[in-house]
Formats: sequence, structure tokens, C-alpha cells
Amino acid sequence: LSPGAKMGCFTFIKVMMILFNLAIFLSGGTLLGVGIWVKVDGESFLNIFGALSSSILQVVNVGYLFIVIGAILLVIGFLGCYGAQKESKCLLMMFFSVVLIIFIAEVAAAVLALVFTGLAETLLTGLVTPLLKEKYGSDDEFTKIWNITMTEVHCCGLNNYTDFNNSYFYETHGSYPVQCCDMKEPCNSTLAAQSAVEGCFKQILEEIRTNAGVAGGVAAGIAALEIAAMAVSMYLYCRLDEK
Repeated sequence: LSPGAKMGCFTFIKVMMILFNLAIFLSGGTLLGVGIWVKVDGESFLNIFGALSSSILQVVNVGYLFIVIGAILLVIGFLGCYGAQKESKCLLMMFFSVVLIIFIAEVAAAVLALVFTGLAETLLTGLVTPLLKEKYGSDDEFTKIWNITMTEVHCCGLNNYTDFNNSYFYETHGSYPVQCCDMKEPCNSTLAAQSAVEGCFKQILEEIRTNAGVAGGVAAGIAALEIAAMAVSMYLYCRLDEK
């Protein structure tokens, strides 16, 4: 290519890099705002987005997750956009490094999720079950979220009704939540065992497996974008030496 064509190609890629990372920056700001909203007014979030959001809220803390992801996207978007605009080799290399670290982390997380699903269930049980025992029935908002989850998803506790053994709710009411007995009362251990309502973790995991193709396609798309972003940033980085 002639020097003019090379310069035109460089300018085009630079502009695309700026626009792409500007979109990432704005997306990060949006997620950060939603995360703060969830932490400040989680009930409104539930009312708008319904039962699915309540299910997710119990598996991960959506507010903190959105805040963390939003902050990361803000940093990536700033490094990529400002680095391309100012043609800064330092910022472009930082952008490349951050995206590479995230890409490696995503690959590692995917492998761990496939290989150690049982371990994830064990870890969640250790974290969520104590909260169920302590807060269900005593914390109004926590109880409301779990009631919505268990009713709409048709599940009981994280694993099953035994999550409520020795809990505040059981000690106070002498029974399990009615969702653990297919909405029949009184929900005692015999009826809960006969009903065999599955835990919410298994239900959500089954939903994820059912939509594994969609999730895999989204993950592949994100990975492709990350690889493309790294390639473009490295192209700009190398071309700056020729200018």
C-alpha cells in the first residue's frame, strides 16, 4: 500500500477504536448507574424486572456485580478511547493488557464452571444457607425477595427444604415456607420430603443449561470482540512507531 493508503487505513481504524471504546465507556457508566440503583433501591429493581431478577439477586449480589463490571468497562473504555485519540503507546498497551487479563480470566472461569459445578454449589451453600437461616423471616426485604423467587421459580431454599432446618423462620413458625410443600399447609418435614421441591440453585442451573447455546453464543461473541480489540490496539501501537 502507498503511504497515503496506509495513513487512511490507520485513521479509519483509529476512529473505529475511538467509537467502539466510547460505546464501552457509556455502557460501563450505565451499568455502574444500575448497580448503584440496585444497592440504593433494590425493591424498585425487583418490581420492574420481575421474578428473574429476584432469582439472580440471591445467587449473586447484582448491585455489587454491576458496579464492578461497570467500573471495569469505564476503565477499558477510557484507556482505549483516550489512548487512540491521543495516540498514546502507554495507554494503548495498558488497554491491551487489561483486555488480555479479562480474556484469560473469562476462559479460566468458563473452564472452572464446566469442571467444578459441584464446587460452585458447595461454595454457594456455605455462603447463602447461613443467610437463609438467619434472615429469612426476620428481614422483611430479604424474605420478600426469597418468597418471590421460590414462588415464581417453583423452588425451595438454595438446595432444598433442609436449608431451613434450625432457621429463625422454622424456630418461630414451627414449619417450612409453604413453597417447600407446593403451597400446602402446614409445611412440616414429612410433607416437604414428599413434595420434593428442588432447590433454587438446581432450577437456575437447569435454566442455564437449557439456554446453554444462547449463553455460549454470547460468550463467543464477547471473546471475539475482545480478541479484535486487542488486535486493533496492537496494530495502532505498532503503527505509531512508523509515524
